[in-house]
Amino acid sequence: MKLSGELESFSARLGHRFSRPELLVRAVTHPSMSSPHRDNNQRLEFLGDRVLGLVMSEALFLADKTASEGVLAPRFNALVRKETCAAVARELDIGAVLKLGRSEQKSGGRRKEALLGDAMEAVIAAVYLDAGFDVARATILRLWGERINSVEEDARDAKTALQEWAQGRGQTPPKYVEVGRDGPDHQPIFTIEVQLESGEAERSTAGSKRQAEQAAAKSLLAKVSS
Repeated sequence: MKLSGELESFSARLGHRFSRPELLVRAVTHPSMSSPHRDNNQRLEFLGDRVLGLVMSEALFLADKTASEGVLAPRFNALVRKETCAAVARELDIGAVLKLGRSEQKSGGRRKEALLGDAMEAVIAAVYLDAGFDVARATILRLWGERINSVEEDARDAKTALQEWAQGRGQTPPKYVEVGRDGPDHQPIFTIEVQLESGEAERSTAGSKRQAEQAAAKSLLAKVSS
């Protein structure tokens, strides 16, 4: 099987040349494009999630030999969560090569965070099946790169930290208010304001309420802690 020009370019960005190109084709085929004669990437996503988890568990275990399970767990979650997988997928421009059904294309599927994250996990599985664990591990560590070294900061849950800061000063928990929503229904952009009882507030905008809340909390925490 010969890859299309777009998939050849993607393979180069990924840094892996497939001996079984059909694995990559399956990895970028969304269920909306599946048929009795065309496999989709759901099974690969399942496997890739586990491969990614093992690689990150090992990397964190070896990087900090004194960290307890309670310290390692949030770091692990930060590295394997869907948002991180989607961020790596965007860097590789997976969206440009995804095979989507018409309805998914119209609804902005090439930019959806969950869809991109799933595809990234499927691509990991494709590399693993094509070349084995050592190659998959090297690929993952290269693609995640500096994220692994800076994970302690990323692993900090800003909403929890801000709530602890407020309660430690006798204040009620922070309040999160949706102050804006733009964009089409299939791809809304949320603006969230977080407010402290003492009057300080910060706003942030993102493609999901959760992301906007976390970003706003992080900004406000930095403001009140400075």
